[in-house]
Amino acid sequence: MTPELARSISQFRGLRREIVLGRSAGLGRRPRIGFVPTMGALHEGHASLLAQMREDCDVRIASIFVNPLQFAAGEDLDRYPRTLEADLELCAAQGVELVLAPEPAEMYPAGFQTRVQLPGLAQRWCGASRPGHFDGVATVVLKLFELVQPDLAYLGRKDYQQLRIIQQMAADLSLQTEVIGCPIVREADGLALSSRNSYLSEDERAAAPQLSRALEEMRAHFLSGEKDSARLIADGLHKLSWTEGGNPRWQVDYLAIVDPLSLEPVATASEGDVLLAAAWLGRTRLIDNMELGA
Repeated sequence: MTPELARSISQFRGLRREIVLGRSAGLGRRPRIGFVPTMGALHEGHASLLAQMREDCDVRIASIFVNPLQFAAGEDLDRYPRTLEADLELCAAQGVELVLAPEPAEMYPAGFQTRVQLPGLAQRWCGASRPGHFDGVATVVLKLFELVQPDLAYLGRKDYQQLRIIQQMAADLSLQTEVIGCPIVREADGLALSSRNSYLSEDERAAAPQLSRALEEMRAHFLSGEKDSARLIADGLHKLSWTEGGNPRWQVDYLAIVDPLSLEPVATASEGDVLLAAAWLGRTRLIDNMELGA
């Protein structure tokens, strides 16, 4: 069944109320509400989030919104893929009942001033490379949580820093929403699924799995006994250092081993620490991560 589509906040609130009241009457109790926030251009990674929500929740809601607050000048806001019709079909296949897909002016009307900031978690890694990015992410997600009022929200672990920021925000502000991180979905060759993978040329796509292979190699060396973070990182950088025509194909933004909660770098790697990576392949910035351990 095709989900209800709300293009305005007022329309969304009305549809949400109807669905929740109807489900409450049918269940004889308050329904459990699930939510998956997205920027559209949905793929099998998103489908896995929606499938988990379908399994856990009585009411299933998604958003499709390319959030301008998280794009800096010169980034790919205008280029970002927009595939609403196909996205709605994928949502329908996973049992989503209501989709909020507003225009930017609906979310950020004239005079909008409020921003959410996490000065600790949001400053390192992607936050250092993309100043203000996570302020935009946290702001829109908090607004969406207030509109949807979900019990459970599902985010992919591919953007691990984003996941931790949203979890921290929910804890700090005592939100009713439990933020659940779901496993990364990968192509058969190891490339983490991402809407931005569509930017890759044929040659770049062939090279892209090298990022996940570098992390796999670091993890393998850790499992074989290497615990020194500097040496493990050197292993990963070496894996990404091959050149083409005398020019490095990969431009590494960062490669780090961090504490899974604080995201602070660790000098000695331990089970459960997280490998974080971001690198440019041509004009496309790819991110990936992997947990240390078996």
